[in-house]
Amino acid sequence: MAIRGHRDGRYVGFEYDADMSITEKLKSLNITLAPVPGPFGTYVPARRSGNLVFVAGQIPRREGKIIATGPVPSKCSVELAREAARQCVINGLSAAATLGADTLDNIAGVVRVGAFVNSDDSFIEQSKVADAGSELLIQIFGDAGKHARVAVGTNTLPQAASVEIEFVFEMR
Repeated sequence: MAIRGHRDGRYVGFEYDADMSITEKLKSLNITLAPVPGPFGTYVPARRSGNLVFVAGQIPRREGKIIATGPVPSKCSVELAREAARQCVINGLSAAATLGADTLDNIAGVVRVGAFVNSDDSFIEQSKVADAGSELLIQIFGDAGKHARVAVGTNTLPQAASVEIEFVFEMR
């Protein structure tokens, strides 16, 4: 069964197939999860408590490099920040996968997303940046990817990243 995604009454250009596992969906989207290179402090990338998995804040690291740095929009365009948000989602799934091989396919849904955007003082479109991550989660999980969310502007983030996102997933 395929479902087209909508936002504000318009298509956002993706389809969801409820018959595919999360691992299969990622493969169909050409998304490869990289090993988690950290942690970078005194914390773990993900922790399960009951039926919830809490994923530590993820910055947009790809192939060992941060793909978007500095404040939005003066040093990092909104479009690059949106790409960074998508990379944070991919990294968040990688972090969740550190809990075991079957973790991804046992995620029942996304409960909450916290998006932090390194922002210039006058920038007020943090939600537009965070939307890119939210849209990818819905593309991967369908209706189960719909979540509560906060999108916050901040003056700096670890390692000068433009975006950092944390996640709470519900397990089956």
